[in-house]
Amino acid sequence: MRRQQWLQHAIAPRPIGMVSTIDAEGRPNLSPFSFFNIFSSTPPILVFSPARRVRDNTTKHTLDNVLTVPEAVIHIVDEAIVHRTSLSSCEYPTGVDEFTMAGFTPIPSLYVRPPRVAESKVQMECRVLEVKPLGQEGGAGNLVICEIVAMHIDESILNDAGDMIDPHKLQLVARLGGDWYCRVNEASLFEVEKPNQQLGIGFPGLPADIRDSRVLTGEQLARLANVTRIPDTIASFEDAHVRQIVQYFSNNPEEMEIELHKHAGKMINEGRIGDAWQVLLYATAI
Repeated sequence: MRRQQWLQHAIAPRPIGMVSTIDAEGRPNLSPFSFFNIFSSTPPILVFSPARRVRDNTTKHTLDNVLTVPEAVIHIVDEAIVHRTSLSSCEYPTGVDEFTMAGFTPIPSLYVRPPRVAESKVQMECRVLEVKPLGQEGGAGNLVICEIVAMHIDESILNDAGDMIDPHKLQLVARLGGDWYCRVNEASLFEVEKPNQQLGIGFPGLPADIRDSRVLTGEQLARLANVTRIPDTIASFEDAHVRQIVQYFSNNPEEMEIELHKHAGKMINEGRIGDAWQVLLYATAI
């Protein structure tokens, strides 16, 4: 279905939750879902959606299992297990153990009956609170709302203090459309500073000549507008390139402003927001 293709390619990347469940006979099942996310931290709630198959409107074993035994373990997928995770998505017949087929090691859970995947660095034991069908046609989702009762985190992915997950160490992968995935690694990681409890000045708070810059992009202006107030001009601020610009364009104030804005833009891209503000405030004062 073209709609499914458009949605899965456009709404991406999506985290992958690999879900283990058991049936009434206690037989385990393992399957990954990219229709998955966190929806609350207190209480800790995860939701994933085993959709009805588009081609024949059948339901997945995971859905059948949680309706019978409302428990699950949801595992976070990193690059070290992505191919085995994909293999576990094969539609094996009822009773076939995906742990064995995909080469994963089952280990007992502490509070729920489905086993955990030993190779996953984050394992969340869950009780299923509700299963909400979204339709009866092929492609219709079924929201499985789960509350985490225990979380197991491999110490190898923690920061040096041992109190938080280090995104550089947890080499996450995410789902795109079709056969496509993406990596979360050193090359793709970047930080966006948030004002948190202090409000940024926003675009209206920027001086007009900065807000209406012919050089600075919307993203660069947003980083400037994230400050809680316009910085004071620092009289001792020195920058060799600023001096060169001023000397070279001393007879052309308009071009000087453009060059100063270009220089400030490079500083913004390097994360030197304070320095960029000083350059821009100097340009404003000219």
